[in-house]
Amino acid sequence: MNNISEVISIAVEGIVDEAVVRRLLEHVGAELGRVYGKNGKQNLLKQLPGYNQAARHSPWLVMVDLDHDADCAPPFRAKWLPSASPKMCFRVAVREVEAWLLADREHLAHFLHVPVAQMPLAPEELENPKQTLVNLARKSRVRSIQKDMAPRPESGRPIGPAYPSRLIEFVENRQKGWRPDIAAESSDSLRRCLECLSNLVDQ
Repeated sequence: MNNISEVISIAVEGIVDEAVVRRLLEHVGAELGRVYGKNGKQNLLKQLPGYNQAARHSPWLVMVDLDHDADCAPPFRAKWLPSASPKMCFRVAVREVEAWLLADREHLAHFLHVPVAQMPLAPEELENPKQTLVNLARKSRVRSIQKDMAPRPESGRPIGPAYPSRLIEFVENRQKGWRPDIAAESSDSLRRCLECLSNLVDQ
């Protein structure tokens, strides 16, 4: 294998997803190419045929949340991309990218300053991983994490004002932050995403 890193273009829903994908590319030894999307799920899915066309010639990773659009990832992927190009890695986080972060129970518990026993054992089975993460932040022993990640009751918002930046901080911390390999042991959709990326790198 040569020492030249594979350059992979990406398309994601938002800034947290971008941070997660950057970390995944680093983990498999790939180099980040251009970043597309970051304007929500529906916009990304509309652009998917174009991304797939581009993936005939160069490697791509497109990642979206499953949410509640299907019971599981395969039918969702078949609906939106029935015929993927050879260099296309279209992956679906079950049910949200937060489940991938929750799958690193020990490090996320340390980051949130909550007991690891409170972390879910099967994050992909959660109905709403984002809400689970917010609820955990509410229990944090650190006041700033509560204020940043959990919304004020009167705000009417689902997340706190610095929720995205706090998650990005966790993902980007190389010492005590998110570990994709550990998380993949408790997240099948993450494991499959890493396998798909590794295959792109090895092509």
